[in-house]
Amino acid sequence: MIHSLFLINSSGDIFLEKHWKSVVSRSVCDYFFEAQERATEAENVPPVIPTPHHYLLSVYRHKIFFVAVIQTEVPPLFVIEFLHRVVDTFQDYFGVCSEPVIKDNVVVVYEVLEEMLDNGFPLATESNILKELIKPPTILRTVVNTITGSTNVGDQLPTGQLSVVPWRRTGVKYTNNEAYFDVVEEIDAIIDKSGSTITAEIQGVIDACVKLTGMPDLTLSFMNPRLLDDVSFHPCVRFKRWESERILSFIPPDGNFRLLSYHVSAQNLVAIPVYVKHNISFRDSTSLGRFEITVGPKQTMGKTIEGVIVTSQMPKGVLNMSLSPSQGTHTFDPVTKMLSWDVGKINPQKLPSLKGTVSLQAGASRPDENPTINLQFKIQQLAISGLKVNRLDMYGEKYKPFKGIKYMTKAGKFQVRT
Repeated sequence: MIHSLFLINSSGDIFLEKHWKSVVSRSVCDYFFEAQERATEAENVPPVIPTPHHYLLSVYRHKIFFVAVIQTEVPPLFVIEFLHRVVDTFQDYFGVCSEPVIKDNVVVVYEVLEEMLDNGFPLATESNILKELIKPPTILRTVVNTITGSTNVGDQLPTGQLSVVPWRRTGVKYTNNEAYFDVVEEIDAIIDKSGSTITAEIQGVIDACVKLTGMPDLTLSFMNPRLLDDVSFHPCVRFKRWESERILSFIPPDGNFRLLSYHVSAQNLVAIPVYVKHNISFRDSTSLGRFEITVGPKQTMGKTIEGVIVTSQMPKGVLNMSLSPSQGTHTFDPVTKMLSWDVGKINPQKLPSLKGTVSLQAGASRPDENPTINLQFKIQQLAISGLKVNRLDMYGEKYKPFKGIKYMTKAGKFQVRT
């Protein structure tokens, strides 16, 4: 049961608030601001903050904190999941979820929040049902509303709310029937200085965009479903069928939705797709140091690694860096001591490297520890866990749909210690 919702930007301003049961004073957010000050990064703010009379539950996405105020004990994951739904809905409605966009569409935001929660309890959280209740804003509709004083609220109840499949609207018709699935995996890893893996895990999602006429019933099977432990499904998935046969059977919502998210944490299953060779040394006697790193592919099944960005927070004693990259561009900020190297694509025949010297403060003792290297990268058409979709079948409708499946691996928090 959610009492209030506050939207707070990264500078600590409350730019939107919505109350359901009773108005909760803004001063309740002071406890949140205290926790925010204690946390070094925005991501480190505790998701649950107890206060004398309330609980504050928050998620941080798109540089905005979504803070829900609870007065009675509620399962925290229930609230956190709802807050993520709110963000996804805003993104679906407005294309992006950002402070200026929310402020520009404040009327639609309040209308959507009013429908998503009824008296503090979730009511309609499916995007395609909400779009029947509250029409998404368009330039034309905004102009008409301004002139006529009307709103985006629909005239009748959505058909889906009254059926046994509340996430899908009835009477859907398309000329081109298509179903696309994106398997996106994010790899989080910490590699020690010798190159061995300290921790590695994969967070994966399967996002779907389904535009099919009528009431199709889909089944999706995998070559190796045993890889998936710790799975979270969209409500449309029939869980019993998954438990007994490891097959996803579902009537899909109309449009975009997240079919499932999963986690692969078994160390032996997580392949590390890139390696970094590094030689970073700071000398005691002189005020110069050496800096040399090379990035290369490893266990990528012949796929190209692209969009590679290497960043490293240098120690405080570093004054400047004189480096030359074999490819891409690099920047070093002498104030924040942040080194950034935009590598681009890795060519296995000619590995990209960044070499040069480091200027240190004269007379200062050498830095206590070497910097850590953070990597970002993308690999198209590869799921690093080895997950593969076997087949997708459709029942209940006569036409033949067009089906497509795409894979992508990208770096989450990928860190190499030197």
